[in-house]
Amino acid sequence: MKALKYLLLLLLLIVVAGAIYIATLENSYDVTRTKIIKAPVQVIYNNVNDYKNWPAWSPWIEKEPTVNLTFGEKTSGKGATHSWKGDVIGEGGMETLEAKSNESINQKIAFIKPFESESDIYWNFKPVEGGTEVTWGMKGEMDFMFRAAMVFQGGMDKQIGPDFERGLFKLDSVVQADMKKYSITVNELTTRGGGYYLYNTTSCKIDELETKKQEMMPKVGIYAQKNNIQMAGAPFTLYHKFDPENNAVIFSSAVPVAEKVITESGSGIQTGMLKPFKAVKTTLKGDYNNLKETWETVAKYITDNGLEELHGQPGLEVYLTDPISKPNPADWLTEIYIPVK
Repeated sequence: MKALKYLLLLLLLIVVAGAIYIATLENSYDVTRTKIIKAPVQVIYNNVNDYKNWPAWSPWIEKEPTVNLTFGEKTSGKGATHSWKGDVIGEGGMETLEAKSNESINQKIAFIKPFESESDIYWNFKPVEGGTEVTWGMKGEMDFMFRAAMVFQGGMDKQIGPDFERGLFKLDSVVQADMKKYSITVNELTTRGGGYYLYNTTSCKIDELETKKQEMMPKVGIYAQKNNIQMAGAPFTLYHKFDPENNAVIFSSAVPVAEKVITESGSGIQTGMLKPFKAVKTTLKGDYNNLKETWETVAKYITDNGLEELHGQPGLEVYLTDPISKPNPADWLTEIYIPVK
């Protein structure tokens, strides 16, 4: 009997000591994970900002793909909402409280089942060399019972941290895959319009072409801007000679203008006149690294359809979109015109 009393007393002391220990624990938490993703900040921000994109990378939906998801009338920006109801991940909802374009997103998450609680979710996006530093965090307050549960589960960081790591890893994969999407469409025969244009010309090895184009085109644009010359359309590249056997290419970077311009001597910029010509038009939607395949596609089309390329006329590569306004390479539009007889 005395032994039983001692045992009960010991158990009581353990319970009291445990309660005191739990009561002294920090009643707030702030769990964060950070990952550098090789993508423009706008691309990542736009993906995270819209709840309809979350199923593709959410670590919790991955645990229960059949969860019932409900989206509000607004799914992106301030006031956007969505909720979930499942057997594995429970029931709850989320609302976006604030969204600063390409900088940060603040959200409120409310759990209903298996227990009721609320937390603050926050995202920060910071451009860094080679990509974007993405931080995903959750913070909130814990009552006594919540703290007691966390003692036995290893704490909030151990519970939430791995999910954030998995989510950021999946977000990275989704963004990379999205940026690689592209399509090539042969638009058949057309007449390409002509007109005046400003240009500069150079020659280089084929494997230096992309680097050279990035050097040449801005010079033409800057010249037009400094001299208040209005562009009359999308910039383009003229390919005068493309010689794979000797690894050589001669090309011009150009911007169309409304009328003939007398350029300054020594500026390196000249004025040209492009006459209308018959061509096979092909459209690439996607990253410029798919241009080689696009040229090969249209060349095959010309051969397969019994057409004959007109070699005395340069081929054109017209850039309809601005990578600054369209940060996702999957949205870039490029038209190719190969002259034919």
